[in-house]
Amino acid sequence: MKKLTLIIILLLSVSLMFAEVLSVKDVFKLSKKGEAIIVSARNSADYASKHIKGAVNIYHKDLYASGDVKSMLKSTDEIAAIFGEKGISADSKIVIYDNGDAKLAGRLYWIFDYLGATDVNILDGHVKAWMKGRKPVTKNATEINATTFKANADASKIATMEYVKANLENANVQLLDVRSADEFNGVEEDEELSRLGHIPGAINLEYDTVVNEDGTLKTKEEIATLLTNVGVSGDKEIILYCASSVRAGIMYVALTAVMDFPNVKVYDGAFYEWNVSDNSVE
Repeated sequence: MKKLTLIIILLLSVSLMFAEVLSVKDVFKLSKKGEAIIVSARNSADYASKHIKGAVNIYHKDLYASGDVKSMLKSTDEIAAIFGEKGISADSKIVIYDNGDAKLAGRLYWIFDYLGATDVNILDGHVKAWMKGRKPVTKNATEINATTFKANADASKIATMEYVKANLENANVQLLDVRSADEFNGVEEDEELSRLGHIPGAINLEYDTVVNEDGTLKTKEEIATLLTNVGVSGDKEIILYCASSVRAGIMYVALTAVMDFPNVKVYDGAFYEWNVSDNSVE
């Protein structure tokens, strides 16, 4: 009896740790009851070809400001207006999915979290898992009832270039570059970068190492091993970046939703801003 009780407690604790990563079964139940807003993070063409029945479409590029630095966010008010037009409020239960590599869903997850959405979730396995589970999809656009998204931006979840520069020598802050090893080491060319390499002192762990081939997130134990192997610690503040911070989003999900790390930021300007601002690189 004691053994059974212990097993039940362990199972409950695991489910709580992964509360923001939902199964197809869970999302289908929520969808049938009308208790969640499902968000397709794919582009408009993919959404039009087929999407989860009832899903609205928000593509990350529609949330970016024009300017010299690629992929930096629009103002809080502008993004809040877009979310409201899609029928999403700050207290909506939000479930995000993409085509399966998780980076677009991860980007939206962080943006919603940063702007104060209180219940943000990822569909584990994304549209591939949904299709495999034979759940309903459609080509028809979802009827939307616009609402108001009252943004409450959380400064503890975003890093500016100035903040990164001020903390380069801070032993309690770790910079985690989630690009490929070739990008990190300056081997892979990028025509949008005048200089290759990485921000001084950064650690490298590619974003897709936390995602399985089927698009599901790896287990807490697997992610913990990956982080330990590169020296990343939950006891420190962690600042994530890639070229434009699109790929940083799914690592943010892994560190916050799965690992429950308390102090994780995304450097929104990322390596593109760092590069054009003529900062030093390694």
